[in-house]
Amino acid sequence: MQQRAPLTLNATTWILLILLGFIWGGSFFFARYAVAYVPPFTLVFLRLSLAALALHLYLRGGNNLYQILRTRWRGFILLGLINNAIPHTLIFLGQTEIGAGLASILNATTPIWTVLIANKLTADEKLSPAKIAGTILGLSGTAVLIGPSTFLQTDVPLWAVILPILAAVSYGFAATYGKRFRDVPAPVTAAGQLTASSILMLPAALVIDQPWSLPMPPLSAIAAILALALLSTAFAYILFFRIMAVAGATNASLVTLLVPPSAILLGALFLGEILHPLDFVGMALIGAGLLVLDGRIIRIPSPGDKIGRS
Repeated sequence: MQQRAPLTLNATTWILLILLGFIWGGSFFFARYAVAYVPPFTLVFLRLSLAALALHLYLRGGNNLYQILRTRWRGFILLGLINNAIPHTLIFLGQTEIGAGLASILNATTPIWTVLIANKLTADEKLSPAKIAGTILGLSGTAVLIGPSTFLQTDVPLWAVILPILAAVSYGFAATYGKRFRDVPAPVTAAGQLTASSILMLPAALVIDQPWSLPMPPLSAIAAILALALLSTAFAYILFFRIMAVAGATNASLVTLLVPPSAILLGALFLGEILHPLDFVGMALIGAGLLVLDGRIIRIPSPGDKIGRS
């Protein structure tokens, strides 16, 4: 049987990948601005529900959307909880105190937690020397960020730094659990989890935030919410699925390296955010860990690798 050629990134796909990194970096910028006017639980609900509506309109019932939603609603509820409702809420709560750049750097630890969780819960994704090295580098970067970023900025509470890391852990569980949906078209999975998580967040927003009692946010905040939902969630999912289809999941995951720089740039340009030098050290360690995990630029051979292969 003829083997398939490995999926690679061509020039067009690289452009799409860079665009996606900028869009997802923008989500931290939009959230940081909007959360000043809209409480976190309501902001999460608006992001998820508007994105779900947009994807439903995009799919228009295609790919057996509604049949799959009826038969697999329990799985979508769990996936929506750990991939949308919990991590988005934790990140937005943290962003009431920390900037977009730092939140995005902490969130970039997601692949590291995914490696650790998959090693424990799956049989086909065990730790290798490269994974161990990448995990140590990434966790070292996280430790650098938690320590200096908290104690040098005395106005930033520790809990606000920890919440985005807990969100990354939740994303790690979601990535492992999401393997159960490999037989479902990716846009349907996205629409299903966003629909489920919207339903989950509605009572929390109503009970905790009581949005009917809140003042109307300014037009700039409304624009940020729409951008967060339609651009950084609905459109970003469609873009991500297109990249994955032509380049594969591993190549698509490289977007994680591109999100923090774009979030930092937007935060510096429009929100006046300033990061300490050690924050960049932490980001560099996380980036190095991700490059080791990816294995193409920085490769650590496994014991089973053959030496001197022609």
